[in-house]
Amino acid sequence: MLLDGRPEGIHALFAFAVAAVIAWTLVPVAERLARRIGAIDVPNERSLHTEPTPKLGGFAILIGILVAGALFLPYGPETRGILIGAAVLAGVGVLDDVFTLGALPKLLGQIVAAGIAVFNGVRLTGFTLPFVGGVDPISVDLFRIPGIGEVDLGQLLAIVAIVAAINVINFIDGVDGLAAGVCVISATTLAIIALSLGRETAAVLAALTAGGALGFLRHGFPPASSFMGDTGSNLLGYMLAVIAIQGSLKTNAVVALFFPLIVLAVPILDTGFVVAKRIKYRTPIYRADRWHFHHRMANIGFSQRRTLAYLYGWTALMALLALALRFVPYSDDHGNFDPFWTVVIVLFFVAVVATSFYLVVTLEILKLRRSRAQAAASASLSPAAIDAGVARELETGSFEVVNPETGEFTSLDPETGEFEAIQPP
Repeated sequence: MLLDGRPEGIHALFAFAVAAVIAWTLVPVAERLARRIGAIDVPNERSLHTEPTPKLGGFAILIGILVAGALFLPYGPETRGILIGAAVLAGVGVLDDVFTLGALPKLLGQIVAAGIAVFNGVRLTGFTLPFVGGVDPISVDLFRIPGIGEVDLGQLLAIVAIVAAINVINFIDGVDGLAAGVCVISATTLAIIALSLGRETAAVLAALTAGGALGFLRHGFPPASSFMGDTGSNLLGYMLAVIAIQGSLKTNAVVALFFPLIVLAVPILDTGFVVAKRIKYRTPIYRADRWHFHHRMANIGFSQRRTLAYLYGWTALMALLALALRFVPYSDDHGNFDPFWTVVIVLFFVAVVATSFYLVVTLEILKLRRSRAQAAASASLSPAAIDAGVARELETGSFEVVNPETGEFTSLDPETGEFEAIQPP
């Protein structure tokens, strides 16, 4: 580790390269280990892959992060806490990949890992809210933990944020290369923002995270030879949260609070959408289903690579918006706005909103409704019946097909490719 204080910007590039090379090199080793200990992802009703696939690729990412961190992060309790927390969390992920842990043990492991980082210095020390002003959460003591001391609001919020980010990234890890690619884009963006804010340590953290994810992606892009498993997805979510706290939230810029929210908007929206559906239908939040964006895109016929192209593009557009908010001189930070650059920022927002509307609404609902309406026209179905069918298809993942000659309805299961005769709605 660096013994002479704060790293320089060039160290971020070196950390990226080292983590990428190590992860790239070690994924085949992790694959052999996964086969030996039985950490294999066997396709099931939710899976989008068809062949049993080893799922310890995240272990290679961990080694890349630990080595790059040891080389290019400053020596001190904060660095030790971050790296030890990463190792503990990856260990919980390995256990889950091998033995399939329950929701409670996984959550407890996430909290412990987050706590290790937080009680060694990773916490919210102050940020600015729009229309409110500066917020200093460390001034609010909440309770005392024996052996640790007083826990303040900044530490509690940091633990909550880290655990939330872990699960947000874990939730989107359902298509070959999706979580890794999203993390490459997000971490690279956060590295640029951190450097611009003079937070070189956070920039190095972001760069080595992006490098580790990119090194894995060489093996994880469809058709994937390896999955990162919970070992990798939990680790990347943890690292992104730590980066956001250390790199952008500890600043007085009002917009800084929104940087990580914008950069991670796609997985956050996906998670919010899924959790809302589970609450609506009174199913446990932790229970897996087929309501994620990537599942719904598969349901309407997208290949894995096409799904990645859309979701990568969406994430990149969000990243560009975050970079625009950071670098476009639309305001002097004193309430005075430049007309031209303000229009540029507004256009960025319009593009993001339009893209989000297109992906969430058109691809998931309207296109499906049009396809079903065309198929159902020969059976003289009413608009209400079509809407009901669309809702049922989106919920179940099975699709009704009408034979235009006989008017007979069959249900197509996208997993098995088999048809089953059903009664018309």
